[in-house]
Amino acid sequence: MAGPGAPAGLAARWKRHIVRQLRQRDRTQKALFLELVPAYNRLLEKAELLARFSEKIQPEPNDVTPASHQGLWEEESGPDSDQVPGTLRVKWQEEEEGLRLVCGEMAYQVVEKSAALGALEAELEQRQSRLAELEARVAQLQEERTQQAQRVHVRRARNAAQRAAYEALRAHAGVQEAALRRLEEEARELLERLVQRKARAAAERNLRNERRERAKQARVSQELKKAAKRTVSISESPSILGYAVREPAKTLALAAEPESLESEAGEKWRRPFRSASATSLTLSRCVDVVKGLLDFKKRRGHSVGGAPEQRYQSIPVCVAARLPTWTQDVLDAHLSEVNAVCFGPNSSLLATGGADSLIHLWNVVGGHLKAHQTLEGGGGSITSVDFDPSGSQVLAATYNRAAQLWKVGEAQSKETLSGHTDKVTAAKFKLTRHEAVTGSRDRTVKEWDLGRAYCSRTINVLSYCNDVVCGDHLIISGHNDQKIRFWDSRGPRCTQVIPVQGRVTSLSLSHDQLHLLSCSRDDTLKVIDLRVSNIRQVFRAEGFKCGSDWTKAVFSPDRCYALAGSWDGALYIWDVDTGKLESSLRGPHCAAVNAVAWCYSGTHVVSVDQARKVVLWH
Repeated sequence: MAGPGAPAGLAARWKRHIVRQLRQRDRTQKALFLELVPAYNRLLEKAELLARFSEKIQPEPNDVTPASHQGLWEEESGPDSDQVPGTLRVKWQEEEEGLRLVCGEMAYQVVEKSAALGALEAELEQRQSRLAELEARVAQLQEERTQQAQRVHVRRARNAAQRAAYEALRAHAGVQEAALRRLEEEARELLERLVQRKARAAAERNLRNERRERAKQARVSQELKKAAKRTVSISESPSILGYAVREPAKTLALAAEPESLESEAGEKWRRPFRSASATSLTLSRCVDVVKGLLDFKKRRGHSVGGAPEQRYQSIPVCVAARLPTWTQDVLDAHLSEVNAVCFGPNSSLLATGGADSLIHLWNVVGGHLKAHQTLEGGGGSITSVDFDPSGSQVLAATYNRAAQLWKVGEAQSKETLSGHTDKVTAAKFKLTRHEAVTGSRDRTVKEWDLGRAYCSRTINVLSYCNDVVCGDHLIISGHNDQKIRFWDSRGPRCTQVIPVQGRVTSLSLSHDQLHLLSCSRDDTLKVIDLRVSNIRQVFRAEGFKCGSDWTKAVFSPDRCYALAGSWDGALYIWDVDTGKLESSLRGPHCAAVNAVAWCYSGTHVVSVDQARKVVLWH
């Protein structure tokens, strides 16, 4: 960039160039006039001289030449004086005509030069006026340049200040990154220690169980050996043998009580004697039969002839939900923010999922949360958790582009539902335990057959899916394009679209499947009546603000209230029938509440936030 004196020097050179051109033009024109004016002056002198001679030579008519003149001519002319006046007259006339012609040409040239001079003077005036205008423009531009230079100076000062602030922020960010890396390393070390401690605890527990089992087996073996030393007579009646086969537990109890066996054996020996090969069996043979039955029970995994496994547990019916008023328990449950929470059907089992890829199961006992189990293997941040209708399985959506299925009580994942190409944001069971629905940021909604871990249907949508809920034959999905879409499981297309203002963050379906609660980023909750497919209520509150794109809101079990958490850590509860704000709870949350859950019995509420806290409300 040129210095401040560059434009001034350029303007000075430009002015000198114009003055130099004007001086050159003046010299050129002056040279022409310098040749013309002396010639014209000489011509005027000659003309004046000729005029005087003409006056002398040409007298007036009828005039007589004076004697003096005549004498003069005679003296001057000599003997040819008679011929001199005529010759001179002719000569002077010719010269006079030539001079007149030259004078006329000169006069014409003078006129032309005068006209040219006038034109040049006019052009000179125009150029001088143009020069004045340009000088005024130059002065204006110089003033503007001065102002721009001042602005540039101010901007440079501001840029220097911003650069200094940026360097300070970058240094601070470097310090924070170093602190973050240190904390991450500490968290990793703590996690490794926790895993090692859990592994040691599990190994110790397994060792204790194994020792206890060995001691129990040794005790049983000793009792069986003591009982096997005696021989008892067993009748050949098939009813008795069948009874022994059908009731192995009673037979084992019989073997475990030597005194009763002795008395019964004495009674048998008091009966008439029969051949041992046909009518008697040793007690060791009975023990072998019982042990075979027990081994068969262990292989099958359930009791022989017992009642079949209960498929669904009974869900308690909530007549009237109780509004939460105070906190019963507060835990730092995860290593990072908690994204999802869900109650089991029996209201005593709770699942939480967080960004640390872990799912913790809790038991609600005496107003406190007791750790029940930790499920690992998600491989990514947990975004949604759900129990099946029986409460025996847990389904979780992860950022690892898959959904994971666990069985309660087992540490390893049972199934992995893979097929999405982006983060899975929602995973819900249908009304049966063998079907599920997932929604993802890859703009698809998938239906799954959990018995075969097979995707039975893929629904392509135009926008990100943030949450899904399921009815009898209905799938409802909330999307990033501010729309709620309805799908029929028996049909290929979308049956209905309801637009809402703001990106949909969560959906909650009432137990009677007649009302739908949606939460969106316009900081409102909306109740949609599914019988007429329109928005029945819109809930707002001063201070309520949706904290993220995955903020979850729920109905109470009796559908009388709507519950949601805000960005400032408060819980807001609205009355569904009146639309009024029933209460707002402020407690231990110091960060945005990501999700809430209301147990099926209506007695407890759990909320989770971005600061790792899980709060139990009563």
